[in-house]
Amino acid sequence: MHRGKSVLVAGAATAALLGPVGIAAADGSAPASAPAASLSAKAPMGAGDGSRGLCKRAMRIDKRLDRALRRLKGPATVRGSVARLTKRVERAKKAGHTEAQTFLNHKLTFRGSLVPTLEQRQKDLSKVQKWCAARGEGSGSGKESAK
Repeated sequence: MHRGKSVLVAGAATAALLGPVGIAAADGSAPASAPAASLSAKAPMGAGDGSRGLCKRAMRIDKRLDRALRRLKGPATVRGSVARLTKRVERAKKAGHTEAQTFLNHKLTFRGSLVPTLEQRQKDLSKVQKWCAARGEGSGSGKESAK
């Protein structure tokens, strides 16, 4: 019995909200340009696309990208660098460990492909930071400014 009332109340609420819209849409009397005009207007700040959060995190993302690129481009003494992995591949080849060499070589290929990807992300992020600054949503406001 309780479930029946809930369904009935939900149906009535939906009908009340959509009733005039459904009638106007069926009638054809609603102007077709009204929704199009509202879509063409500039999206409000925080339009649900995550742009506000992205603007807040942009500086931290930039630092993380810098750190990752510095590590990947580092010398053979830096853990996680392409140069260090290259040395490991050479040592496995010299020792005759073909399976290990194959595994490390695939790992090296992937790690090497990360460099241009992260560089492209850095370029894209700089454009995002300019866009955020133009909108007044830079990361200079909020918690980051207190640090």
